[in-house]
Amino acid sequence: MDLAEPIAVELTADERRLLTAGLIEWGGPARCTDAFATAMGFADIEDFFLQSKRLVPALRKGEPLSRRDWTRALLATEVVFASDVVGSGSDWQATVGWSDEVTIHTLRELQRKLRRAHALALDADGRLSELGD
Repeated sequence: MDLAEPIAVELTADERRLLTAGLIEWGGPARCTDAFATAMGFADIEDFFLQSKRLVPALRKGEPLSRRDWTRALLATEVVFASDVVGSGSDWQATVGWSDEVTIHTLRELQRKLRRAHALALDADGRLSELGD
């Protein structure tokens, strides 16, 4: 599996908005660390923010992303939405403006589309280890 090969996935405007909000939230109420950035498939927190600056405009434009990028963007969004420990958690609705119900519905649709498009990259054991650069 080529993790760098661009994969086009047709997403709705809301699905793209959710992924961009998920990346942007890490610069707000969320508290990412080097270790957590690494667990999400980035080299460190600096790499996370560097990659986010590239990914957010690409997502907004509807550009294809690599499996690595789709996986990292989705995972970052899942965690920042759900976690009160490191993510936005209970602040999500106030900072993003989406209710939990709307977010969950949109997130589930997004997960299904990315899985069907084979846009997610995990090794056979479900680890992100092969995502590192």
